[in-house]
Amino acid sequence: MKPYLKLDPWNIVEEDFQPHLHEISESIFSIGNGYMGQRANFEESYSGPSLQGSYMAGVYYPDKTRVGWWKNGYPEYFAKVLNSTNWIGIDIDIDGQPLDLANCKVKDFTRVLNMKEGTLSRSFTAELEGGKEIRVEAIRFVSMTRHEIGVIRYAVTPLNFEATFTVTPYLDGDVQNRDANYDEKFWTEVSKEFGEHDAALTVKTKKLDFHLTSVMTFEISKNGELLDIKPELLAKEKYVGFRAQVEASANEQIAIYKYAANVTSRDHGLGQLVDAGRTALQSAAEAGFQALHREQVQAWADKWQDSDIVIEGDVAAQQAIRFNIFQLNQTYSGEDDRLNIGPKGFTGEKYGGSTYWDTEAYCLPFYLSTADSSIARNLLIYRYKHLEKAKENARKLGFAKGALYPMVTMNGEECHNEWEITFEEIHRNGAIAYAIYNYVNYTGDFAYLGQYGLEVLAEISRFWEERVNYVAAKGQYMILGVTGPNEYENNVNNNWYTNRIACWTMEYTLEVLDYLRENEPSRYRELIEKLQLSEAETAKWQDIIDKMYYPYDPERQIFLQQDGFLDKDLTPVKELDPKHLPLNQNWSWDRILRSAYIKQADVLQGLFFLGERYDLETKKRNFDFYEPLTVHESSLSPCVHSIIACELGYKEKAYEMYLRTSRLDLDNYNNDTEDGCHTTSMAGTWMSVVYGFGGLKVKDGVLHLNPFNPGHWKSFSFKVMFRGSRLKVTVGEQEVVIANESEVPADVQIYSKEYTVGGMSHVKVEH
Repeated sequence: MKPYLKLDPWNIVEEDFQPHLHEISESIFSIGNGYMGQRANFEESYSGPSLQGSYMAGVYYPDKTRVGWWKNGYPEYFAKVLNSTNWIGIDIDIDGQPLDLANCKVKDFTRVLNMKEGTLSRSFTAELEGGKEIRVEAIRFVSMTRHEIGVIRYAVTPLNFEATFTVTPYLDGDVQNRDANYDEKFWTEVSKEFGEHDAALTVKTKKLDFHLTSVMTFEISKNGELLDIKPELLAKEKYVGFRAQVEASANEQIAIYKYAANVTSRDHGLGQLVDAGRTALQSAAEAGFQALHREQVQAWADKWQDSDIVIEGDVAAQQAIRFNIFQLNQTYSGEDDRLNIGPKGFTGEKYGGSTYWDTEAYCLPFYLSTADSSIARNLLIYRYKHLEKAKENARKLGFAKGALYPMVTMNGEECHNEWEITFEEIHRNGAIAYAIYNYVNYTGDFAYLGQYGLEVLAEISRFWEERVNYVAAKGQYMILGVTGPNEYENNVNNNWYTNRIACWTMEYTLEVLDYLRENEPSRYRELIEKLQLSEAETAKWQDIIDKMYYPYDPERQIFLQQDGFLDKDLTPVKELDPKHLPLNQNWSWDRILRSAYIKQADVLQGLFFLGERYDLETKKRNFDFYEPLTVHESSLSPCVHSIIACELGYKEKAYEMYLRTSRLDLDNYNNDTEDGCHTTSMAGTWMSVVYGFGGLKVKDGVLHLNPFNPGHWKSFSFKVMFRGSRLKVTVGEQEVVIANESEVPADVQIYSKEYTVGGMSHVKVEH
């Protein structure tokens, strides 16, 4: 697709309304605050193609699984974050004619996502029947400081006629998910109420009994003066609203201020929902639009203070990284350890909004470096709280012990219904174990291991112990019938990454046991008793570690993705006719599975996670072999390639992969952005700058940096929070500057030389 968004360092700008791109824009211009999110649907009615989407964090529905052939062990349901009550709606009628951009001539259209301030604005001129023209200017945001509040200012101005406007702000709970397996609507009405100045609508889910109360109020002004209007009350099933008429002469501006509160039974008692919504709404309305906007600007300024990345000399790269950081910050705040991060965040319905291994493998590093360590800790606590469910999941698949964390979940139960994912993609267990290591290694919070970490690690290791297959004739352990991160190979034997991360997990578990035995002997004994962990078990783990089989090609000196990989046609991607790409939209699944083409990094994923165990030559041989075969049709793939390319000094490839991952949605690389943005891969984009071009690693409690400029930038800078310090790293053409923006001194290694950066000071290093 030809890019249609204007390049700008702080804004995403769409000029000229193109209906065929509208659903893509609805995804890209989404807004959220970690508690709720809203696609960039129009406030006024729109009869063209649109995916209406308003989402509440943690509110989901167990949609009955739909498969052609049921297999034992399949989950009963696929969990979905629900399209919830439409709180943004404001119907506009001009002299009896509805405003609908699908049915009028649109001029001077501009849509702007202001990432610096966290607002979505839109303006256009609509030419109606008879040549009547109106100007519309709208701005909205969901509050980062009052997480249950959404605010809209919607202004209309007749340009060449005297108009009678009929304004109808409303709440509509009669919504559905486009991806409903049986086209079912998931909400039923509980109540609707009208107060003196507000309307409230309460709906509940047909299963699980989640309740959502939305409350709204509004004001109308003419040329800045508030009008005293008594609106007509509107009510029908799952709908409440107000209707008001306003007269306006040419060039008189009518502004509608709409305030909405959305509160759920996750946070309030059922009998308190309406009062809670009204209390939040009243406080917001009394503060007013301008004060709420000032709060929003300051809240985002604080976010950017901790997480901004600045790239000089490349607007496309600058806009892209800020877009990725913006989406991550508005998707997850870390304040609620019941919540996690869906692959689409609050931008669409694909993947159900559930938790995948993306969180541990890709998202955790972003929050480790840009927020208080408690935020990342909550992501781990989320999995700890699901440990018993993970053990149940293993039992459902016939395992006598251990824990298998789900590939997809809301509450700890597996809820994915594709065979090769649900039953075979067991490497997800390794990502959860690695996240514990990553967190402790980065923060130095070794107390976490005794409090929560060992229990998870031990149960995962028990799963691997039972999942492996001992081949007596070869004297080796193998893992059969799996799907690795590369989902274009299903039901393979000895996927190198799966075998490797399984053994690494057991290795790390044994290390943690040794650490607790030496440093927390009392807690160690408690855990051994609680887990009923025997020496025979740990000895078995060590035996598996010592005798694991890893597919390897001695001629090329590379790790093989799986046993039969070299039996395939190894024609590189560049020799394919472009008409075949993307493969997943042009080839049959049978053809894809028989090909050597890789959806996402697989062997390279292991070399990234366990990078300290492999030398540069090993990484180079594997990268040079696998990169030409990779189609990057998973959003999680390019960032890993970019990071390893940086380490190998492949500047052009590193930059190419950075642009691909960072502008994946802005340029719709995979032709699927209309389903929602690839939120979890955005954390990989951040890693491609900080871990890739910045060369960040943590070794023995010390921050290591090995930065280089990819050659397209005058300079770049990023910030990381590390063990109480906030460091700004600026990589210029001649030198690297590390500025400590905190009072806590930090020990760092830059190009393998040690430095101490004192509080509120800096060091400079030539490169």
